[in-house]
Amino acid sequence: MATSVLLLNATYEPLRVIPVQRAANLLMRGVAEGVEGVAARLHTPSTVFEVPSVLRLRYYVHVPRRGAVWSRKGVLARDGYACVYCGARIGGWHRGRVLTRDDFTVDHLLPRSVGGGNTWGNTACACRWCNGRKGNRTPHEAGMRLRWEPKTPRVNYVVASGEVPTEWRVYLRV
Repeated sequence: MATSVLLLNATYEPLRVIPVQRAANLLMRGVAEGVEGVAARLHTPSTVFEVPSVLRLRYYVHVPRRGAVWSRKGVLARDGYACVYCGARIGGWHRGRVLTRDDFTVDHLLPRSVGGGNTWGNTACACRWCNGRKGNRTPHEAGMRLRWEPKTPRVNYVVASGEVPTEWRVYLRV
């Protein structure tokens, strides 16, 4: 049985992943209703209570969209640990070895030494070899091309780690 439940807004928009205990609480209070699947079966002395894998709130909840706060970890996650210059990815091979998270760093497209800041549009994930080759220059000065343009990430997404249950896939972009 699962330990998490997908919570949807009244409009079927995914809000977040919640623990089974919180989902049971929402169901018992009448705040949410089951949509599909069974995440867990809770046994009481006289009955078995099934907690659905997907819940929907009965009333719409306004969720303000906040801007993403820049961080090194956020840049690496946004780019999926893929080099913006050569395309090398975590788990891929480079120079006869498998790449790990330690092989990737954050590169400033406009170097900090000439006024480039820690912003989403000025930073990208780069493998240590490409970052070393680029050095304290812009990609144009180093003769390197970007595979994509770094942008501020969307923050209206649900993060689900591990295997995503089949029932959730209809509501999430997987």
